[in-house]
Amino acid sequence: MNLNDPIFADENKARAYFESIRWPNGPVCPHCKGTERVYRLEGQSHRPGLIHCNDCDGSFTVTTGGVMESSHIPLTKWALAFRLMAASKKGISAHQLHRMLGITYKSAWFLAMRVREAMGLPPAGRGTVGGPGKIVEVDETELAKSRKTKVRGGRSRSKNVSFVALVERDGKVRSAVIDGSKMMEVRNIVRTNLDGESILHTDGAQFYKALMPVGQHESVDHNKMYARDSNNGRVHTNTAEGYFSLFKRGLVGTYQHISPAHLPRYLAEFDFRMNNRVALGVNDDTRTERAVKGAEGKRLRYQGPSAA
Repeated sequence: MNLNDPIFADENKARAYFESIRWPNGPVCPHCKGTERVYRLEGQSHRPGLIHCNDCDGSFTVTTGGVMESSHIPLTKWALAFRLMAASKKGISAHQLHRMLGITYKSAWFLAMRVREAMGLPPAGRGTVGGPGKIVEVDETELAKSRKTKVRGGRSRSKNVSFVALVERDGKVRSAVIDGSKMMEVRNIVRTNLDGESILHTDGAQFYKALMPVGQHESVDHNKMYARDSNNGRVHTNTAEGYFSLFKRGLVGTYQHISPAHLPRYLAEFDFRMNNRVALGVNDDTRTERAVKGAEGKRLRYQGPSAA
């Protein structure tokens, strides 16, 4: 990463950078999607980067309708935050962003959450993992126990914090928090996210059985062995376990603790970097641009239904 890049020091260059990613063919009104009758408002009476649309009589900037909307943090700092979070394999803490960007810890924490929101897949068009003849490993892991909660009778108990990952061998990954009945939750997650023509590799857990047609599911009993050979190739879940190891190193070395309420966004961050890794032909520049592009159409507020 070149810290001398003007987008990290010049607000106008940073704005041009974000505009080039969001609007490669010129400004598009986020209110009415108009492109023909939009023009920039110049002069000291208008804030920098303001654009007006004559079709709907609305005004907007490159941050309107995205995770950066209503933020008072300079665009130069947003550009650096996107780059740092996209390029850091095991993540970067809000405290580190607070020190590097020169903003308050509260601002750094919320900025990081907004970037994670941008990295997450949109609800529509998520697609599935795998495909005809592709091997997808599925496994689940437990991170820790959350704080104790009161249950009937005044007793306390701790809730396990777990997630499941679908990892396409030499391909992409999709993770989801397990919240509720482990067996039913895992089965529903797999059904929702796995291409039905894939070859499923799992451990010997009972809840994976009967998820796929006969011949499309291979399992390995980890009480006896770590891997075995079959007609569908080497059967193991080592790729998924390697992904768990990467996430847990980030948890221990960078974040120390992740609240269960925010776990989905941290998973989205690690999934994003894994799905846009060098082995798949994506470098730091492209990965950052994809994260910035993902910010469009998403909002995350301090308060309200979208806050977490």
